[in-house]
Amino acid sequence: MLNARCMISVAFLLGIVSLTVSPVDARQKDSMPGMDMSGKGNMSGMSDMSNMGPSMAAMAGHMYITALRPKQPGDEEKAKAVVATVKASMERYRDYRKALADGYSIANPKLEQPQYHFNNEANAREADDHFDPSKPTSLLYRRTQYQQYKLEGVMFTARPNATEEELNQRIPLSVARWHVHTNFCAAPADRVKDYLGAHPKFGMFGSIHSKEVCEAERGTFHPTMFTWMIHVFPYERDFKDVFSMNDDVAHVE
Repeated sequence: MLNARCMISVAFLLGIVSLTVSPVDARQKDSMPGMDMSGKGNMSGMSDMSNMGPSMAAMAGHMYITALRPKQPGDEEKAKAVVATVKASMERYRDYRKALADGYSIANPKLEQPQYHFNNEANAREADDHFDPSKPTSLLYRRTQYQQYKLEGVMFTARPNATEEELNQRIPLSVARWHVHTNFCAAPADRVKDYLGAHPKFGMFGSIHSKEVCEAERGTFHPTMFTWMIHVFPYERDFKDVFSMNDDVAHVE
């Protein structure tokens, strides 16, 4: 079985977030509004890594994460209201078959994964311009010892060129952190096995972070990939873990 890091790499490459796998270069400039890309899009303000699992941390050169803002009056209450709506609306989908019936589809069902994304195209399109906490882009299911599809959370997305202020209006940035994937060097066809190497050059875990180096290796460089994303795990008992960036651990009840 592939290790967790390779599994996530394969999942991204095959489109685990199949709604958002297309590079966004054509829809925007090389940087996003309100995002400083001068630091190669690395993890912004990540002085506290305790809430991040090793798989996410391994993508340090390929992620931009919103910095925590000073908490404003009402921020925590607003975030908790979002979580309450999420928890209530996803209850129906403990039975994954109801998710399929409601338009969600399993990304790469034949690939054994620690976490499965059930994606909803209609919700993803709506999320570009409107935030509805009862309509997540993806439902997140965990493979457990006794159950392959055990519901643990949801993923919300926003259009790739959304400003951080727009994200803050959805879920306050003093409580939660959104992320976007950056500096992706796609391997040429004859070198795709590099993605799964111990020390890859290409992909989300690759050593290549710049267009110049990528093109010198015959790769295709994408300054920004996918959309803005955030995971919500409403079954966590401690509120600080609800917006965890650690996908290496289970967040199921």
